Parts: sequence; structure tokens; C-alpha cells
Amino acid sequence: MRVAAQPAYVLHVRAWRETSLLLDVFTRDFGRVGLVARGVRGARARLSRSALEPLQALRMDWSGRGELQTLTAVEPIGAPHAFRGDALLSAMYVNELLVRLTARNDPLPHLFDRYAELLDDLADAPSLAWQLRCFERDLLAAIGYALQLETAAGSGEPIDEARAYDYLPEEGPIGAVEEAGRAPPGSVRVRGSALLALAAGTFPDAEDLAALRRLVRTVIGAQVGERGLQSWRVLVGTLRQG
Repeated sequence: MRVAAQPAYVLHVRAWRETSLLLDVFTRDFGRVGLVARGVRGARARLSRSALEPLQALRMDWSGRGELQTLTAVEPIGAPHAFRGDALLSAMYVNELLVRLTARNDPLPHLFDRYAELLDDLADAPSLAWQLRCFERDLLAAIGYALQLETAAGSGEPIDEARAYDYLPEEGPIGAVEEAGRAPPGSVRVRGSALLALAAGTFPDAEDLAALRRLVRTVIGAQVGERGLQSWRVLVGTLRQG
């Protein structure tokens, strides 16, 4: 198979053999693919090593078969994003999410466009935490694990913004029982106003934003397993609400 001029972003890079790189790449029409960039660390490299940094919009050509194909050309699109500090940590967190949660060779064109939009917004976002929550919501929906934000689990009743709910990752929100010790194991307590804010994309108050962080982390944690995400251990000491 030969692919030409495919819009793409590098998600992760690691050295391979003496002069090559292994790339995890997110593409518009093919989803996440694995590519080998041969000879890019050598003195006579035909491909630019600097063009293969994460977070840069690219056009890529590749060829081959199987899980790992060969990169044959790469061209940057526009100027690279100049992320620093918490914005850079947030972007790398999103890259890890895509690597851990998306399947190889599963086309997700709408999620690709959403990712590109997020990168455009992160540098000057008024709230990185809110940008991340909205992207996590869209990512989970794209891979078949959409959050249940507008109706209660079981009953199907509309979420009441004034009520508290216990959100179970495998079921959704159920009306909270106020007596101490009655919350279901593994659930996250969250107000209806937080669920409705995330559903509508309406910026919530600080309490709801913090609750949404706990909620989404619990749901993602159920998908990635006990090892969790490396980015979580980095973000906990820096971006407190990331």
C-alpha cells in the first residue's frame, strides 16, 4: 500500500536501531499508524528529523504492509506550535491519551479534526483544564465509550442540575443516596450541573470542574488499567486541574 500527502501528527517517537526512529502517528484517514523513519539519525538523512517532532501538523507519505510501514516523505504544514509550561504538558497528555485509547488503523477523521482544533486552542486557552475535559469527552465518544451526561442510568430520567449523582464508569449516573457510606464502590460523586455543563460545553464553576476531572479520570482509568497514564503523575504536581 502507498499513501501520499496524508494529514498527520506524530504522537510519540522512539529510537530504533542505529539511525532510525519508530513513530506513532495520528492521521486523518487511517487513524493511528506505526511508521519507521529509516536513517533519519544518520549524517546522510534523506528525511528531516526536526519535522518528526510531536505536535507539528504534517503531510506524510508512506508505503508497506502490516502493522509497521515505512515513511517515505514528510512535509510540515505551517509553523510548529510553540507550547510551553502547562500547555505543553497538556498537549503531551493528550498525545498519550490517543496512543493508549485508540486502536491502530481505526479511522477517526472527526477526532483528528478535533485534535487539530485543540492544539490550535491550547496555547492561549483561558482554562486548560476545561479544554482537556471537553477533548476527553469527545475522545471517549469517538472510541465508543461516550459519557452519559443528560439522562440517569436505568431510569432514563433527565439529569437534574440541582441533584447529586454517583457516576459508575460501566453504568452512568445514578441518583446519589445522601446517607454516609452508601455511595457505590468505584463511583464518583458529581452534581447534575457538572454533567449538564460538560454535555453542553458550557464552562462550569470551580467545584463542578474539579468533579469532572475526577469523573473523567475514573472513566479513562477503567479503560487503560491499573498502570494508568504517565502524564497523570506529571500533571498532579503542576496543572492541578488538568
